[in-house]
Amino acid sequence: MARYTGASCRLCRREGKKLFLKGERCYSDKCALTRQRPIPGQHGAGRKKISEYGLQMRTKQSAKRYYGVLENQFAHYFEMADRQAGMTGENLLRILESRLDNIVYRAGFAASRKEARQLIRHGFFNLNGHKANIPSILTKAGDVISVTKTDSNKIKTVVEANSARPKPQWMDIDSDKLTVKVIQLPAREDIDFDVQEHLIVELYSK
Repeated sequence: MARYTGASCRLCRREGKKLFLKGERCYSDKCALTRQRPIPGQHGAGRKKISEYGLQMRTKQSAKRYYGVLENQFAHYFEMADRQAGMTGENLLRILESRLDNIVYRAGFAASRKEARQLIRHGFFNLNGHKANIPSILTKAGDVISVTKTDSNKIKTVVEANSARPKPQWMDIDSDKLTVKVIQLPAREDIDFDVQEHLIVELYSK
């Protein structure tokens, strides 16, 4: 399966914002975005003007990279969001937030979404009592994600390290039992990702 294998910090610099791709490093002074000029490359610092299309494209790229989704899959999620009732942009963010790897990350069971995908692929989690090893599974209200007993000690260490991270109100997280229940899918105000989703809608509507 295709995947990005380059430097994660380079993606944050290209988008000019923190995408939180490397866990605790993103919250520290070691973050590349604070130590180097934002846009990578020899002429990066000189890029100032951006067209309407360029702004739309950068917004889409930011969202895609923030959630760790490839191009075709992101386009598929947009088609799903467009078919649903309500605002397409908000529907898109809600779908991305409902991915299993995002749930694991938001619950504090992984330092980053990339790590969450790796843990899921290695069988660390169950979904409603059944082993789930596909990070892109879309969860729904009432779903319960739990850690397999054999892997509980490793996840407990990660949970302790991420204990200060804010927990979403739309989840019921039990750090002792290492379970998380999706109470409901998030409303727009529950999603802390700084993105103007209407620009993504405009891009795909061209």
